[in-house]
Amino acid sequence: MQRGFSQSFPSAAEKRSRIKLCLDVLKVISKGVTKPTNIMYKSNLSWTTLMDILDFLTREGFIETEIDGKRRRYKITSKGLNALNYYKRVEETLMPAGRTIRI
Repeated sequence: MQRGFSQSFPSAAEKRSRIKLCLDVLKVISKGVTKPTNIMYKSNLSWTTLMDILDFLTREGFIETEIDGKRRRYKITSKGLNALNYYKRVEETLMPAGRTIRI
């Protein structure tokens, strides 16, 4: 079956929440991706959205910024790792063994 135009793009309900965006960025950084441009591509975010998320995560202590000359690199903190682990436990509890729930 061929998908129509309206089915090709996610609906508003399928777009990521701000919490999900933050978690996606934390996941990428936890895997060792430290440069902002690489984080942007791996997280599938626009530059503006990424900068907002990085600013929030830094302010709240989930990540740290390391500045080397003109370059910025990001590193996840223990608070960020704790948040990711908590999210994973919740996700595993709500969606065991790869099952998905459509709401």
